[in-house]
Amino acid sequence: MDLNADLGEGFGVWKLGDDEALLDLVTSANVACGFHGGDPSIMRAVCAAAADRGVAIGAQVGYRDLAGFGRRRIEYRRAELRDEIIYQVAALDGFARVAGDRVRYVKPHGALYNTAAVDEVQAGAVVDAITDYDAGLPVLCQPGSVLARLAADAGLRVVGEGFADRAYLPDGRLVPRTDPDAVIHNSAAVADRVVRMAVEHTVVAADGTVVPCPVESICLHGDTAGAVDLARRVRASLLDANQTLASFA
Repeated sequence: MDLNADLGEGFGVWKLGDDEALLDLVTSANVACGFHGGDPSIMRAVCAAAADRGVAIGAQVGYRDLAGFGRRRIEYRRAELRDEIIYQVAALDGFARVAGDRVRYVKPHGALYNTAAVDEVQAGAVVDAITDYDAGLPVLCQPGSVLARLAADAGLRVVGEGFADRAYLPDGRLVPRTDPDAVIHNSAAVADRVVRMAVEHTVVAADGTVVPCPVESICLHGDTAGAVDLARRVRASLLDANQTLASFA
């Protein structure tokens, strides 16, 4: 099982999360590419730190929305969004190569992630961008989503992702962040959910429904309060459940 975290999401003098500590715990790093968070110096630093630890570097691409942290839906023409995604992947890939590595996968961020899960235009733009830049890059996304379907149809490798600390709807989508119960804060409950995802490939939705969750990677949000302690607990719980931790990329 892979453990991934959203990293490099600060900007300038503003720091968000403890990237160094999380890089000691995860196997893949979703690195912000400057549109929803991150800047060139942060991108370079996180790529270098990830490469030093053997953590896979992924491009976390999002809307051009620093003020909204990429969590507000923006309408795009398909070609326009495609090009903005290529721009982000290529920028991060440059810093990854300076660090002696390369970008190994792509994951949408925030509102783009949620929109691409249900919207053919924006999901298609993500697929177009990856296909144009490097069709060998896997796409990390929600199982059963529109993005997963279109990516598979295009011949891309699709890696299913589960969320450790996010509540689920009965249809397998995430509870919107506008809901006060969207994020689960009880660390014991989070650890139990993660083990269930890894072992049984299911998750219990907010209404008690048991939902299929065929995942190869589990996301830990770097901006969640207590993210490092939660990551330690999740990692320990997976190891206790005899799960081998390794990147998919």
